[in-house]
Amino acid sequence: MGNEQTSRPSSAAAAPQHPQKPGTSLTGTAHRRLLGRAGALWALLTGRPVSLYAAAVLRIGYGLLYLAFLLREFPHRGEIWGPGSPWTPALAEQLFGQTGWNSVLILSDSPAYFEFCYALAVVTSVLFVLGWRTRVMSVLFAVVVISFHARSIFMTDGGDNLVLLMAVYLVLTACGRRWSLDARRDRLKSARTGDVPEPVRGLYARELRRARVTLTTVVHNCGVFVIAAQVCFLYGSAGLYKVQGSTWGGGTALHYALNLELFQPWPALSHLVDDFPMVIAITGYVTVLAQVAFPFVLFGRLKYPVLAVLLGMHIGIAVLMGLPLFSGAMIIADAVFLPDRFYAFLPRLLRRAAQRTGMRRAAPDRATRPGSVPAQGRPELPAPQDQVVPGRG
Repeated sequence: MGNEQTSRPSSAAAAPQHPQKPGTSLTGTAHRRLLGRAGALWALLTGRPVSLYAAAVLRIGYGLLYLAFLLREFPHRGEIWGPGSPWTPALAEQLFGQTGWNSVLILSDSPAYFEFCYALAVVTSVLFVLGWRTRVMSVLFAVVVISFHARSIFMTDGGDNLVLLMAVYLVLTACGRRWSLDARRDRLKSARTGDVPEPVRGLYARELRRARVTLTTVVHNCGVFVIAAQVCFLYGSAGLYKVQGSTWGGGTALHYALNLELFQPWPALSHLVDDFPMVIAITGYVTVLAQVAFPFVLFGRLKYPVLAVLLGMHIGIAVLMGLPLFSGAMIIADAVFLPDRFYAFLPRLLRRAAQRTGMRRAAPDRATRPGSVPAQGRPELPAPQDQVVPGRG
């Protein structure tokens, strides 16, 4: 039997050897790498909702910002958006035919109807900030911002344009799953029903629920990515536009801006800052560099000093040029780039500061470890308090 095995040629030796093409292995490696990246991207989109705390900060920030805007303009509401505005509803309808905008404020020219819409806008902003029925309130908030923006489209400073975009984008996100009344209600409901076994569902019901959770997770993640892309586009385009100008290249752009009477809320302060030309030139160069570099430093720690520079820039714009709405909108938009662990650490930091100052007693720490973030993903299905369901934000 041994002789029979030695005399019989092996199949491997008998098989013809085909030379392998030089590019075959490289092509296979590139194909596997592409599939791996596509799988990682799909897992990122469908695995868990990202930046839930950042979405909550955007909700609270833009809701408060627009609420302050409505209250600030309350004495002048009739001249800006009401029936007595120089930009009449008839002119607004003609402009809507060209731009495609629309507004619920022109459905009636009754002063009572306008006051009702204004009160509804204030209430909607408050409820949106509090996170009450966030999914519905996010849609109403977007309708409010679009209606008021379109009604008097020429009275803008750039900040309300960004608020308009973010109000539309926030409709896609689950911005009510952190720091909201909805999140509190879900926690209380989960605590009450924690020991109650989940009712048995059919296979069709489980798969439908799984598909709904996955779909809403994808929509939320896409909304967050669109917000981040919008902010990157704003900074990148603004920086590249400045590079093309001779005044920014010469370091004199901020000098001219400080001497515009239209943007001098405090002329004495503007003139005081203008007395330091070297500081103004350096600030201009740093501003341009930070804006151009911003889209390229998002995936490293260098983004934190860049964000700090941009924060200082927007504070300077708000104080020296009198554009608080624009600066506030940009500062809030920058919050989307801070990780959830940063926002999860903030309550702990505030509690420590309160304990040191003696303002409150030491509260038991509910976190499992310092800076821990509540569970956001799901092994099979998300926990009841973390589910993104269509009826809730």
